[in-house]
Amino acid sequence: MGLLDSILGRSRQVRPDLDRLFGLPAAALTLRAGTGFVPTGAGSVCFAAVEGGAFVRLRGEVRDLLDVEVVAGSDGDTGDEDRSGEPGAYPVTYSSDTYGYTWLTVRRPAEDLITLVNDLHAVNTLLEEAGFGPNLLCSLTAFRAPVSGVRGPEAEGDRADGPGADGHRARDLALVYLYKRGTFYPFAPRTDRAESRDNVLELQVRGLLAGDLAMEPDMERWFPVWSAPGLGGAEGFPGP
Repeated sequence: MGLLDSILGRSRQVRPDLDRLFGLPAAALTLRAGTGFVPTGAGSVCFAAVEGGAFVRLRGEVRDLLDVEVVAGSDGDTGDEDRSGEPGAYPVTYSSDTYGYTWLTVRRPAEDLITLVNDLHAVNTLLEEAGFGPNLLCSLTAFRAPVSGVRGPEAEGDRADGPGADGHRARDLALVYLYKRGTFYPFAPRTDRAESRDNVLELQVRGLLAGDLAMEPDMERWFPVWSAPGLGGAEGFPGP
């Protein structure tokens, strides 16, 4: 920040650092050791709607970039040919939430988080270089608890199969990267009722991953992403 900015009380917007996404594989190991949550193989990029021909071109470029099959999202629209017969093809889906934001979701094998992170980085970079950086909101990587229950930071072999400290535990967890902030936050929707979060788990994850990822310090920016692909809920991203 320059002297004039300091005098006038202005702050410069942080330049997006997409390379921070590459910290996710190491963070996933820490997360699994501390909570038992493991990657699902799903990741998403959320952005404000891109209209008309620009969106058609974008879909084609994503298809060519990731060499994947594009299949119908929740809106039932594909707009691309079926490439499921190609070796190594995985589905990309497009869906829209109730706020009008578009979610581009990539799925890879759950054990191949590195490739998934590379895909998310590539999609963000593609949008940025195409001039759609201002449209980017966040990227999300999905995790899930083991079937036997969520495990806390107890010794190996001890499992917390029952409810957590707040009476319930989430079964889905997302690590959300805020594009314009360059920071991450955890989002854990609870399973017992709609639009309710496991705040205890979110705070636990923040503490666990503070050494692996740049965690968002302002909890007012921990926006709920209820309808994010791969997670439960009824609403979408409320905006920057």
